[in-house]
Amino acid sequence: MPLTPQSIRKTVSIYVNGELVEKQTVLDLSNDWSESQINFFKKMIKQGGSFKINGNSFEIKPAEPLLTSKGEKDQGIIVYPE
Repeated sequence: MPLTPQSIRKTVSIYVNGELVEKQTVLDLSNDWSESQINFFKKMIKQGGSFKINGNSFEIKPAEPLLTSKGEKDQGIIVYPE
């Protein structure tokens, strides 16, 4: 069961093997993926990052800022003075 077009948001940039690709290219590649690979890809679409599926390198860059469960921008790592 491949990905559906609704799985990929417009605001996400997807690079396959270093090249920016369109949504349809990713949908075509997903025809050969297992169910666990599709679930993994959907999780990575939300958070972004780099990974490989079936020998293809993917890099996903979400345009939306990462938010906490309260809907606020993440403050990052808190460093306390020593």
